[in-house]
Amino acid sequence: MIANLAQGVQAFTSNVYLVPGDRTVLVDPGANFDVVAAIRSRVDDLDAVVLTHTHPDHVGNLAAVTDAFAVDVWGYDPSIDGVDHAVADEERVQLGDHEYVALHTPGHKNDHLCFYSDDAGVLFAGDLVFQNGSFGRTDLEEGDRETLIRSIDRVLEWIDEDLAEMHTGHGPSVTNQPYGHVELSARMARQA
Repeated sequence: MIANLAQGVQAFTSNVYLVPGDRTVLVDPGANFDVVAAIRSRVDDLDAVVLTHTHPDHVGNLAAVTDAFAVDVWGYDPSIDGVDHAVADEERVQLGDHEYVALHTPGHKNDHLCFYSDDAGVLFAGDLVFQNGSFGRTDLEEGDRETLIRSIDRVLEWIDEDLAEMHTGHGPSVTNQPYGHVELSARMARQA
């Protein structure tokens, strides 16, 4: 079962998802809390770290995790410090027991990826979209509203109404009709 290790943490951090299974993966190590202890309380080892993007609140704990578990880090842009291996657009990536397609979704940050598994019915949305029609900031460096809208539309082309879970970079995961939340984000981003 996918667990958000940052749930209840009172610090500036992203959500941190532990995806156990055949390939136990940490999606975004977060920042400003002892994520190593949180991982060790649930699993003995990690096979990889996968990044949605490299904003500091998502990668502040990266060195602590790689030091503790001697794992490689996968992200869109291996020229960024800490990213060992590139994940190309539409590359298949094993997270836990399922295969996910990586979707390059810039607009919030140039190296942003979402991960979607049709079999699992799961979307890791990073900071692209959130619950209730919210969407990623575009006022930071590399942010661009039109690009973000195109990225949201692209995710909508991949997912369908059977989507069971959407795990976002901040706030609660969405397990009640997450497809509708993504559709609403696309509309809200156009209106803002």
